[in-house]
Amino acid sequence: MDHAHDTVAPRSRTLTLDGLAHRVLEWGEPGAPAVLLLHGLRSYARTWDGVAAALAPDHHVLAHDFRGRGESAWDPRREYFTRRYVRDVELLADARGLSRFAVVGHSMGGAVGYVLAARRPDLVTALVVEDIGPGSSDDTAGAERIRREVGATPAAFDTEDEVRAYWRRIRPDVTDEALASRVANTVRRGDDGRWHWTLDMAGIAAARLAADPDGPVDLWRCVDELRCPTLVLRGGRSDFLPVRTCERMAQRQPRLRWAEVPGAGHYVHDDRPDEFVARVVAFLAEVTP
Repeated sequence: MDHAHDTVAPRSRTLTLDGLAHRVLEWGEPGAPAVLLLHGLRSYARTWDGVAAALAPDHHVLAHDFRGRGESAWDPRREYFTRRYVRDVELLADARGLSRFAVVGHSMGGAVGYVLAARRPDLVTALVVEDIGPGSSDDTAGAERIRREVGATPAAFDTEDEVRAYWRRIRPDVTDEALASRVANTVRRGDDGRWHWTLDMAGIAAARLAADPDGPVDLWRCVDELRCPTLVLRGGRSDFLPVRTCERMAQRQPRLRWAEVPGAGHYVHDDRPDEFVARVVAFLAEVTP
């Protein structure tokens, strides 16, 4: 990836979706083929800066902070569940006048992508899923790791160096550039001099460790119901998306293909950004009319 693209500044706006303020970033020109970038559980819209910059010359790229993250409002009801996120994305698309678009989603955002693409084939033209599949969030080593991590998240930090050390400890493969982004976009210094989360970490953890009140989302059914070209990208060292799951998805769904990015963990776009961007750009160029 040409890292000069990383300096491209997005346009920012705030939309009210389902009564909550959501920060939305946009790159590229409206009217070009649209792409929605959906981030993961403990992430934020600007995690996609490099990906968006690479796509922007040929696409209208949008990324929002999901409820409870970044510059979006925290949900007082702590409704941090897949179906609620899907509804937020539908409302976002309607508010921005998007009738057809591709989706690129990481982890939680990938689960949202599966559900949205299956539910709304009229909207989603293509789907790229980063390191999540049916069963990933329930019975994998990665799922257990994430449950441990969210259950032990510090409430605040005394120094910015402590923030950096925290992310480096749980994300040992992350590039220096992605680590700097994570520090810049997940904490803010408070009046007490300590560094506090911009993410509703306590609410997100409570939802992640609880059962969805609407029942579990059947991602196998979503995979079966996909009607758009789909690319699943697995980190070669991922503990969250087993190879056998990728193989089974491709066997069940002829519209789905998968590939592995060597050396990457669960955060493929952070660990191996050049390879991730190259695969996404090539796939969208192939399937976009």
